[in-house]
Amino acid sequence: MARGRFITLEGGEGAGKSTQARRLATWLAEAGLPVLRTREPGGSPGAEAIRGVLLGAGPWDPVAETMLHFAARREHVARMIEPALAAGIWVVCDRFADSTLAYQVAGQGTQRAVWDRLAAMALGALRPDLTLVLDIPAEAGLARAEARGETNRYETLGLAFHGRIRDAFLAVAAAEPGRCAVVDATQGLEAVTHAMRGVVRQRLLDR
Repeated sequence: MARGRFITLEGGEGAGKSTQARRLATWLAEAGLPVLRTREPGGSPGAEAIRGVLLGAGPWDPVAETMLHFAARREHVARMIEPALAAGIWVVCDRFADSTLAYQVAGQGTQRAVWDRLAAMALGALRPDLTLVLDIPAEAGLARAEARGETNRYETLGLAFHGRIRDAFLAVAAAEPGRCAVVDATQGLEAVTHAMRGVVRQRLLDR
């Protein structure tokens, strides 16, 4: 059985990742592919429990927060993502390890070496086949998040923090163009969906 493909969606607050992850998973399923849609932090029972702690409590020491994210990620990978990929299922994940690199390293000041060590332990050789970076200026993304009426702890950390997040995601995409594709998330909903589908076709389906 062919291994499934692993697609992650990344970006700052208000970029539309959850909506677009749902649309992408539905489109792949309609094309006849087996699909698992999931999210981080979370995606498995233990990881969801840690998600509640991360989003509802704090402030945390940055290293402790990074460790909690990777603890949740390890549970998610071991219980859900790896078994699905091994069974030939395509996995669409709303956030993954790049978010911890952006939020905890670039945003909160955890050393990159800490992220590297934790990623090696939690992920092993696992890497996304494709990462779609939904890019939106921090101010516009925060305005969208506020209009949505549901805020979490990260959305209250200020414009400068979220500017660092955006810069970090763009730096990841520039450093790994073979894995990452940047999508302009300031476009309308349908335009973003269309752009994402085009990337998935070119990078994964047409191969």
